[in-house]
Amino acid sequence: MASLKTIIGYSMVILIIVLSAIIIIILASAFAGKHSSVLSLDKAPVANLGKNQLLSCYQQIIKTMPLSQMSVTWTKSEVPGVVYQFKNGAVDLENQSPQFKGRATVSSVDLLTGNTSLLLSTVRSQDQGKYTCTVSSSAGGGAVTVDLRAGAFSAPSFTLSNSTLTAVAERWFPKPSVTWTNLNGTVLHGNTSLNSNSAGVYTVDTVLSPINMSNTYILRIENDLKISVSQATVTGSGVTQQTYLYNTNKASSSLISSTQFTSIITVLYIGLACLS
Repeated sequence: MASLKTIIGYSMVILIIVLSAIIIIILASAFAGKHSSVLSLDKAPVANLGKNQLLSCYQQIIKTMPLSQMSVTWTKSEVPGVVYQFKNGAVDLENQSPQFKGRATVSSVDLLTGNTSLLLSTVRSQDQGKYTCTVSSSAGGGAVTVDLRAGAFSAPSFTLSNSTLTAVAERWFPKPSVTWTNLNGTVLHGNTSLNSNSAGVYTVDTVLSPINMSNTYILRIENDLKISVSQATVTGSGVTQQTYLYNTNKASSSLISSTQFTSIITVLYIGLACLS
């Protein structure tokens, strides 16, 4: 009859094998789809209304391929027809949705290297939604989904007059919030007005007074889609500025989600507890 020590030893080996299998399953789930031959550099782009926006999609290929061997179809969720289609070596827009006529293009030159990105011209509010890029070629195939959001955003311009710093940003939508701070992060009191036009797009007009010469001030304008951070330095000759625009809610493409990471840590913790 096996000793208690032997039984415990075998039990630990079985437990470690089971825990390892669970971790492998979690990692496989995390990396599912990561190695698809069709990918996107930005799955959650934010377009500026009235401007052009590129929806990223590309196929990983080693060398150029004949266009006759490639098929590319862009569709939009809940919109009948296609956004754009290329097949049999030519553009095929017979079933194109009227919403995208004359506004959606894919470069045939870029197709040769696997770049199947869609250029959407003069973005409208109704263009928001989920787009699917489906590619088939001699190098393989697959699909990727891009979730397009749209708003209005512009960098502010600064003027200085009689110890008063004024900033005007002409296009923001949805309605933004405005904050002034100094370089230390202390919030400063500014006088801000937000005026919207008939399309609901806001103009930001904000004033900070009094200000000190040679000081640097930070103006932050943000809404649900974009953050504008401007650094304005007051000099004897006027104002110098630097502005940076960021997506507010851009999803990071981490290799493992926080939930999956927590699961892995939990499994490891249980394993260590059992072995101790």
